[in-house]
Amino acid sequence: MLSHTVFSLPFILIAMVVASHGLPSLSLLILGILAAFFARSFAMGVNRFADRKFDARNPRTASRPSVDGRVSASTQLFFIALNGLGFIVVSFVINSLAFKLSFLFLPILAAYSYFKRFSSAAHLVLGLSLALAPIAGEIAVSESVSLWSLCLAAGVLFWVAGFDIFYALQDMEFDKEEGLYSIPSVFGEAKAMSFAASFHTLTIIFWFLFVKFAALSFISMSGVLLAAALLFAEHYLVRRDKGTINKAFFTMNGYLGILFFALVTIDIWINR
Repeated sequence: MLSHTVFSLPFILIAMVVASHGLPSLSLLILGILAAFFARSFAMGVNRFADRKFDARNPRTASRPSVDGRVSASTQLFFIALNGLGFIVVSFVINSLAFKLSFLFLPILAAYSYFKRFSSAAHLVLGLSLALAPIAGEIAVSESVSLWSLCLAAGVLFWVAGFDIFYALQDMEFDKEEGLYSIPSVFGEAKAMSFAASFHTLTIIFWFLFVKFAALSFISMSGVLLAAALLFAEHYLVRRDKGTINKAFFTMNGYLGILFFALVTIDIWINR
């Protein structure tokens, strides 16, 4: 799922740019992109494998290759192992701290697929898995974790958890029938929308703190304001018409990360 990498990759790159006070070396940039690719492919592979029996019964997902016979279970397991190994190898090449933490990161990346079997906090677990991206970006450059990267990561956590609640609205009734936990299936649509709004409010607060602690300028702050505007528009679209969920999920959130990265990069280059 290359398209899903657009959610984590901009935040790895933001952290790498801020940590290096400019662009990191080309080799480190390539390694960071590879790490994002392997991590996301591993997580998506685990999700498809773990959920294949549920996906087969869900009309929305029944045509996925992981459940309709086009991709066998053994092939899926090989794909998961290959990408997990790729992530570990790339982490080893980056530096020793990245290598050590890769063994902690992989279980977190896999946890979401199983967490939703017993807790509606699964949205936050998914958010945490993507929140590792900016932390990993700083580790790749400086082998350290600063307050600014933790704030950036916290923002990513609540950003992803919020839009994952929107995505779960599509399967609210199915999740109830199957005994799966999501905020929409447990609390209902109205409260789910309130949870998403609260999470996205926290997102903007933490990204504001990221700009402050990273000592960035009004250019980066304009990225936070732009993110707030896009999230507001996302909520407006979903509340008005549930048929726009995929548009809000992929398109608007994809633009958010890319534009935020672009503005932070411009900020660093102008003021370094």
